[in-house]
Amino acid sequence: MLEIGTKAPDFTLKNQNDEYIKLSDFLGKKVVLYFYPKDMTSGCTTQACSYRDFYPDFTEKNAIVIGISKDSVLSHKKFIEKYELPFILLSDESLETIIKYGVWQEKSMYGKKYMGIVRTTYLIDENGIIVKALSKVNPSKNAKEMLELL
Repeated sequence: MLEIGTKAPDFTLKNQNDEYIKLSDFLGKKVVLYFYPKDMTSGCTTQACSYRDFYPDFTEKNAIVIGISKDSVLSHKKFIEKYELPFILLSDESLETIIKYGVWQEKSMYGKKYMGIVRTTYLIDENGIIVKALSKVNPSKNAKEMLELL
């Protein structure tokens, strides 16, 4: 996980509409950047729908919400359409940004070890500096936690 007080690494990834988005495009705004394991799974759906439900509160605070996973652009598009998500989802199939942000880690399920995304959220200020980093977040509480931090 990246350190608080450091510059958030810039990246360029495709969104759900197959358009390139750069983190630096949002300088001047706060960014809630959350990494999640997989579209359409229960925990990730809970987390995304919570961000959806609180989205007006984020925009009121001049904050952009961005979710990143290794799912494809098409998968993100379907996820957004199914759950009416009003924010950006970015596809990092190469894992480059996921690794850069320190969220690709060894996990364990039923005694088996594997590599995967650890659910992590960063709050980035208007100058591109990481001001908060939460790891292994609770999907149902994450959006509310981030709103309180704003």
